[in-house]
Amino acid sequence: MFGTVLQVALGGAVGASLRYLAGVAILRNFGSHPFPLGVIAVNILGSFIMGALVVFLGQKGLTHWNALLATGMLGGFTTFSSFSLESWRLMETGQTELAALYIGLSVAVSILALIAGVHLMRTVLA
Repeated sequence: MFGTVLQVALGGAVGASLRYLAGVAILRNFGSHPFPLGVIAVNILGSFIMGALVVFLGQKGLTHWNALLATGMLGGFTTFSSFSLESWRLMETGQTELAALYIGLSVAVSILALIAGVHLMRTVLA
């Protein structure tokens, strides 16, 4: 268990560093925009890599790399890739209604939670 936690931590450090570097590269190449180009680029790239990775690791019998690469590195790079994977798994297994609920709740409730956190902290700090 502890070894797995270390794999996730190491992968997370690498993924978060790559996310930062990708954001810097996008800012340097495209300049500052009101639209979050860096975030959407990382989310799309991370989701693509997650899809390719889970198939590759599964078919090659290398699922022992999931903690380091999928949970750690891609989770640190973008948690959106994990969200995309779980959504796809629900859809692939025919649970489309549950997938729609998961997607809708994840997006809507997460945004509402962020707004609640902003308002709470503004109130506390006022």
